[in-house]
Amino acid sequence: MRRLNLPLLALLATALPPLDAHAGGPLVDVRSVDPTIIVELRYAGRNNLVGYPLYPQGTCAVSRPEVASGLATAQAFLRRYQFGLKVWDAYRPAAVQQKLWQAIHNSDYVADPGIGVGSLHSWGVAIDATLVDTWNRPVRMPSDFDDLTPAAMWRYVGPHSDVRAHVRLLQMAMHNAGFWGMRTEWWHFTIANWQKYLPNQVAKTAQVCGTQWRGNL
Repeated sequence: MRRLNLPLLALLATALPPLDAHAGGPLVDVRSVDPTIIVELRYAGRNNLVGYPLYPQGTCAVSRPEVASGLATAQAFLRRYQFGLKVWDAYRPAAVQQKLWQAIHNSDYVADPGIGVGSLHSWGVAIDATLVDTWNRPVRMPSDFDDLTPAAMWRYVGPHSDVRAHVRLLQMAMHNAGFWGMRTEWWHFTIANWQKYLPNQVAKTAQVCGTQWRGNL
């Protein structure tokens, strides 16, 4: 499967205006680009680190068109190996980021939306994703979503070969589709050219090195 061209994706985005000033440009529903991608927005339910919904019921996973296109490319790669993507989070309004910050208030794990770039989720350029099998069932991964422990590190060091293979396959699929990962969160991916979506002065306050974005979820 080839990436959809950006002009077509821009047309798909017309019904989805940006939800706050951070988002800036058009956003698209990820499943409008590839309906085979599974979406389970953790912040739309209670199964998350704050224990209550932060998104309204029925919220879609939306992102920049280029991000959605990259996910479709990653999905095509994974399908060759009888796996697929499940999206846990995509664009995150700054107001939701503020609630996460108030609940956790730990800059080692949650970006303070009042400082620097805040979360790159709030700019529509970051995705949280995991793997499912060919029947869309979860597979074993190093940890659950938003696990604030060493188990969530990018490099799996546990004893289970199947977990190691799963996380490596996810990383390969996302890397090949133009995403970089994050050292402390195996599920977090940012589009490689994220800086072009931020104002120049703002972009200078964050740095990307290898697979790691030097920031927080």
